[in-house]
Amino acid sequence: QVQLVESGGGLVQAGGSLRLSCAASGISFSIYVMGWYRQAPGKQRELVAGITIGGRTNYADSVKGRFTISRDNAKNTVYLQMNSLKPEDTAVYYCKAESSWRQAYWGQGTQVTVSS
Repeated sequence: QVQLVESGGGLVQAGGSLRLSCAASGISFSIYVMGWYRQAPGKQRELVAGITIGGRTNYADSVKGRFTISRDNAKNTVYLQMNSLKPEDTAVYYCKAESSWRQAYWGQGTQVTVSS
């Protein structure tokens, strides 16, 4: 059974930091591209950051320079370090794992709320 379990969300003041974690089980983690997405109320889910099998990263323009995605294949975990948080970063953050054959799995999400 595949599971992606996010943690680390919460309430933080603007300018603060949070570190999200996504622990995967039931998949060969090292061969999956990992991504963090977010969905704010009334908006579509959007890609925040992604990391390839080889460690190459990409970011949404809105988070470049503030967020950092990383992965630890030994721990089957992907992280999202979020600094200089803004109220517009408030959303449910989801972890996604995708294989080269387009098999995808999603976590249940973790709420991030940034107060002004």
